[in-house]
Amino acid sequence: MAGYVGVFVSDPWLQSQFTQVELRRLKSHFNAMKRENGSLKLTDLPSKMAIIKHVGENLTEQERESFLRDSYKNLEEDVDFELFLQVYLKIQAHAAARMGNTAKSSSAFVKSATSTLLHTISESEKASYVAHINSYLADDEFLKKYLPIDPLTNDLFEVSKDGVLICKLINVAVPGTIDERAINMKRMLNPWERNENHTLCLNSAKAIGCTLVNIGTQDFIEGRRHLVLGVISQIIKIQLLADLNLKKTPQLLELVDDNKDAEELMSLPPEKILLRWMNFQLKKAKYEKIVTNFSSDIKDAEAYAHLLNVLAPEYINPTTLTVKEHLERAKLVLEHADRMGCKRYLTAKDIVEGSPNLNLAFVAHIFQHRNGLSTQTKQISFLEISPDEAQMSREERAFRFWINSLGNSSYIDNVFEDLRNGWLLLETLDKVSPGIVNWKIATKPPIKMPFRKVENCNQVVKIGKQLKFSLVNIAGNDIVQGNKKLILAYLWQLMRCNMLQLLKNLRFHSNGKEITDADILEWSNSKVRNSGSKSRMAGFKDKSLSDGIFFLELLSAVHPRAVNWSLVTKGGTEEQKKMNATYIISIARKLGCSIFLLPEDLIEVNQKMMLTLTASIMYWHLKQPMEDQTCTSSDSDSSSMDTISTSTLDDTASECSMDDNSNR
Repeated sequence: MAGYVGVFVSDPWLQSQFTQVELRRLKSHFNAMKRENGSLKLTDLPSKMAIIKHVGENLTEQERESFLRDSYKNLEEDVDFELFLQVYLKIQAHAAARMGNTAKSSSAFVKSATSTLLHTISESEKASYVAHINSYLADDEFLKKYLPIDPLTNDLFEVSKDGVLICKLINVAVPGTIDERAINMKRMLNPWERNENHTLCLNSAKAIGCTLVNIGTQDFIEGRRHLVLGVISQIIKIQLLADLNLKKTPQLLELVDDNKDAEELMSLPPEKILLRWMNFQLKKAKYEKIVTNFSSDIKDAEAYAHLLNVLAPEYINPTTLTVKEHLERAKLVLEHADRMGCKRYLTAKDIVEGSPNLNLAFVAHIFQHRNGLSTQTKQISFLEISPDEAQMSREERAFRFWINSLGNSSYIDNVFEDLRNGWLLLETLDKVSPGIVNWKIATKPPIKMPFRKVENCNQVVKIGKQLKFSLVNIAGNDIVQGNKKLILAYLWQLMRCNMLQLLKNLRFHSNGKEITDADILEWSNSKVRNSGSKSRMAGFKDKSLSDGIFFLELLSAVHPRAVNWSLVTKGGTEEQKKMNATYIISIARKLGCSIFLLPEDLIEVNQKMMLTLTASIMYWHLKQPMEDQTCTSSDSDSSSMDTISTSTLDDTASECSMDDNSNR
């Protein structure tokens, strides 16, 4: 869920043109203009809009005034927020058009509709990603009429505008993420259907680990190339690095000598594992340098030549290592890759220029195609995962992706390792409760002195107690040492606090009172009951929830068109339960719920994730304008919110207390 209450705009098209961050900023400017003399007319805008950075910088007041006179007949018309937004968009387009006349003509630049900044995109990257899409989605029944895409055109961004392509690409990267029954697929989509697809796409991308701060549905609808390409590159990267873990490729144990090294390897991000694998193979070739990145260290193509000679000696070209020109050697390397059947993700020029994204993709594809590791895998006991450890792994994944979605200073690959210095936990706490962190006594990485890490983590624990977390026998040093159960217990309470705070902030419903787990439970049962169903949830551990029917009825209650009941199963078998679970998650994301659970969490009734899902649906519903809610809500819905208690957080409803975590 977002970390703020959204700005509502009644016109769906207008709403689609801005991210919520942009709307909040523009709303602030609008309110400031209006406060000066109590009202705002069109004739006031040329002078007052100077405070908006991109408008003030790129057009003079006279130019803005002239443009408005040409665009509107009555400049004495009162300006409300939506008219203000319309004027803003028109002026931005006018400024962009003027800038386009003077800017260099180059396909490597793109102008954003709500920003006149120029954004560079790599034509090589675009061509590489287009080739990837053409290869992996060639057999898709719906997309075959659009594929293959021509990499020399901007067709990629046109095809992406209805959201289907990106949804399908996410499913290629992480199969089963999106239930295709939830995707709006027809030849012509109306603006609402297209917006739903992009909402589903963005929430699903976050759920597989993409970082999408300040990217909204309108960026796809308008085909903003640098943003669309950025999302596509992240999705493809996730796909290419998917096998770089011990679960998928246990042969990676060949890279280490003992259990301790194996545990360290498991905690590394995929890119680091890929580098370690590459250096492991290069050592066999007696290559003396250590490759530390996918840019400057491989520009001369020597490392590639040695790597391919080890992996595919049958295709060795003796001249590859004797040529002096780097570009010529890079060409020979790619010919070697072609002979071994490895798809290209780059050109010889990309190698010599050190394009990090394309070189990473190339090495990852080499690993997928031929990793050169032993087929005899070591048997290491800690790789055998118990049911409790499997649940801990899923929770770690959910909390990791949630933290990454907040837009902190660093991306985390493993919560047990990357949070141990306390800094990112402090950043997350500041996002959840702005101003609560005392940054004067915090130490920013890199942190050389161990006691500074302990100081950071001590503040993390202290703030947790301020927020009324259950932190019995937890000290900062437990986080520094990477105590998995305690870290997960803390993160759960932090995520839960964030959800309850967001609900509390909807003051027109809660009157600013604390919202408890019991309130969320009562709200969901009330919504389903008032829709005419007899289904009921006894609590967030209720095993009857495993068939998914209650959540489907809840989604249908808050948005009658959300569920296609002809696609719903009875939930009697494990397969039927999984079908319902994937459908529920996709529908919730399609509506706008940012959730990080997996189908297994629903089937196994993970009480924490049940609360997360329910609270997210509740938050989405209560954010909707009142006139929309009255279409599906009865008077008793509002009365259930009026009875919100002011008690402390109620753990009896979710039964997710700290003690539960420590006793698992």
